[in-house]
Formats: sequence, structure tokens, C-alpha cells
Amino acid sequence: MEENKDEQFMRLALKEAEQAYQEGEIPIGALIVSHDRIIARAHNQTEVLQDVTAHAEMLAITAATNSLGGKYLPECTLYVTVEPCTMCAGALGWAQVGRIVYGASDEKRGYRLYAPRALHPKANITTGVLEKECRELIQRFFSERR
Repeated sequence: MEENKDEQFMRLALKEAEQAYQEGEIPIGALIVSHDRIIARAHNQTEVLQDVTAHAEMLAITAATNSLGGKYLPECTLYVTVEPCTMCAGALGWAQVGRIVYGASDEKRGYRLYAPRALHPKANITTGVLEKECRELIQRFFSERR
């Protein structure tokens, strides 16, 4: 059941990533779920906002904390199409996000390479959910720009 739910939410994160793709942004999408209810959706907006910190995860954290009225998210799950970078992993750690689910690994910029202990120590990590779809979208984006 959990796997099916993870795929369902990851498909919605992929819709956010597709929106980023359509806007010319690096296609990464994220959503934050609390007790099976989506409380935040976001996609990369670094180009439109001219802000290097406007990653999908950062925007989702801000929206989720605003929705819940507090800065900590221990009962929440972040779904993101690509492994978080070091900056996002640090923010997820500070926000105490209880569970992180991501699709494709990022061997070049992912947190596991540079900051493997950045997430909260109690965080539960699930990787590879809809990995193929997540990886194909980001690869298509970069191949079109080369």
C-alpha cells in the first residue's frame, strides 16, 4: 500500500517537474504531504525568480511551513523527482522533515555525495520511486540544451 501511495504522490511531483520543463526551468518537482494530504507543491523557479535558492524543495518547505503555521515538519513527507542537493538537504534537515522520497539519484550534485548527514537523523529516506520517469525527464531537458 505504501509503495502505491508513494508512486501516486511522485506522479504529482512529476507533473510539477513537467510544468518547470514547460517554463524552461530545470524540471524538478516537489510536494509535501501531511497525513495523506498535500500541503505544498512546487517546482524549480530559479530562472523566473532569478534566485539560485528557488529550488522545488526550498519553495515547498516554505509553502508547507506557512500552511501548518510552524517551522518544523516531522510528520511530513517530501516527494521530489530528483535527489536533493546539499542546500536543499540542509533545509530539509533544519525543517526536520520526517520522510524524504525521491525518484532519480543525482550523482553530480546530490546531497549523498557532498553532505550525506545533512538530513535530520530521524528522517526516513526512500529512493528510486518512479526513477525511470524522473531520470528521463531531466535527461531530456539537458540533452535539448546541449
